[in-house]
Amino acid sequence: MKEYLYVLSVMLLLALSSCENLDQELEISISEDQVFSSYDYTKNRVNSIYSELQNGFTPIDDAMMASITDEAEFTIETSAVQSFNTGFWNATSNPDNAWSSYFRGIRKANQFLGSADNVDLESYRLNPSVSSQEDYQRRLAEIENWKVEVRFLRAYFYFELVKRYGSVPIITEYLTLDDNYLDYPRKSLTECIDFIVSECDSTADKLNTTVATTDLGRVTKGAALALKSRALLYAASDLYSNASWAQGYSQPELITVTGERSAKWKKAGDAAKAVIDLNVYSLSTSYSKLFEATNFSNNEVIFCRRNGATNNFELVNTPIGYDKGKSGNTPSQNLVDAYEMNDGTPFDWSNPVHAATPYVNRDPRLKISVLTNNTPYKGRPVEIWTGGLDGKGKALATKTGYYMLKYVNPTLDLLLDKTSVHSWVYFRLAEIYLNYAEALNEYDPGNTDIALYVNRVRGRAGVNMPALPVGLSQDEMRQRIRNERMVELAFEGHRLWDVKRWMIGDQILGGKLRGVEITNTGGVMTYNPIDVESRTFDSKMYFYPIPQSELNIKKDWVQNPLW
Repeated sequence: MKEYLYVLSVMLLLALSSCENLDQELEISISEDQVFSSYDYTKNRVNSIYSELQNGFTPIDDAMMASITDEAEFTIETSAVQSFNTGFWNATSNPDNAWSSYFRGIRKANQFLGSADNVDLESYRLNPSVSSQEDYQRRLAEIENWKVEVRFLRAYFYFELVKRYGSVPIITEYLTLDDNYLDYPRKSLTECIDFIVSECDSTADKLNTTVATTDLGRVTKGAALALKSRALLYAASDLYSNASWAQGYSQPELITVTGERSAKWKKAGDAAKAVIDLNVYSLSTSYSKLFEATNFSNNEVIFCRRNGATNNFELVNTPIGYDKGKSGNTPSQNLVDAYEMNDGTPFDWSNPVHAATPYVNRDPRLKISVLTNNTPYKGRPVEIWTGGLDGKGKALATKTGYYMLKYVNPTLDLLLDKTSVHSWVYFRLAEIYLNYAEALNEYDPGNTDIALYVNRVRGRAGVNMPALPVGLSQDEMRQRIRNERMVELAFEGHRLWDVKRWMIGDQILGGKLRGVEITNTGGVMTYNPIDVESRTFDSKMYFYPIPQSELNIKKDWVQNPLW
């Protein structure tokens, strides 16, 4: 019998209570039939597909995606992430190498779906004992549920590709060396979105609404509907509905979704409302707990990846003046200015009271997400002024005047190599509320649900920001919703794609990244906003280029616009 070498992940599923390293692998040499017929190996194959979910803590050379937006600057100038900000990336050199990683996950999913029915359960089926028959029925049900979970994961991988590259090939069969990859062209973007939405609908009908506490982290009905909500929101947005930026691109169907805009927005709104109407999730009464070690069990979280206990995120993002700190992803003034005063009015540098004490009486989410000057941290106030322990004058000190706090566990003793669990959240209820409000504002402006759901996000316990003003125009509401997304979802991997789908990349991604210069005169702090760097954005960057390695094989493919 022909032998194959299989690398099978033996990490536990995301939901399990153990904090083992999810990337642990074991190399074993066994036959293909043994792999496909074994219940245990089949379970491990499901785990391996879950492991292809990319978390957002350190996706590019230790940097977050936030550092290629107006949210942050990555302190290490030699990091690959900087090429996005300078414009020095292309089809042969893209730091976010998502094409190969997500198609690897799709290939695993297709292989699993093509072989899951081959699991040998005959020893249970033929045993007449009650316990064996119960085990047989339980395992049959588990395999059926795994198949549904894997279909969702495949749809998620496809969405991650679509938001980066536009249309891609839709492959649902497991391709072997004997199959011809050239037989799979890029589908239209409409077909890609339709496939993702169809898979979400189909899997949502079969998935459980809730899972046992021992299964937290597994795909649920809510996760499938949340992915549908996000996919349809993107499909209705400006970028997916307008090819004029592409300057006469010969195949606009690869970068646009057909359909009347109002109808697309309504579908997006209805999809978000379907998640809300499950009545399973509720806004957390503590915004900070959404980003702490136990967030995987928070009732606001719809789907997350529970990673093993580590301290890598803290090592990367702790201020430079603390033991083993590297500064890492440093929040921008652009982001900090987006946080309102706690009475709901905008922060204004021209207001002398605001300028003198810029972090007083602000939206409470600011101090949970961003570490500001003179804030107590790990036993002392952080000193971000020029000449301070964490300020300019020290190598790798923040250039923006801020440090990361969201998702950071400040209690870890890095000298003693202490660790904690970090779970990356893919979907949570606040995003769904904002998805719903945004879609509703586009096709039914003035609907009372718009302000209702934005205000629920703003007014959650522990945040308690005042309601939006009454009587906002459609455009005024649009800008308030966009600002709310920036603040509420800061550093959670949304900003880059939001800015692109709204087609404001030239203003945001190609604008000035701002910071603050802080001076300390006898204990009196003075704050002056500064430009940190000028960034580069061209229209071609709305979508990634198709990797040149793919175009070398697929000679008939047309590269994405303007690359």
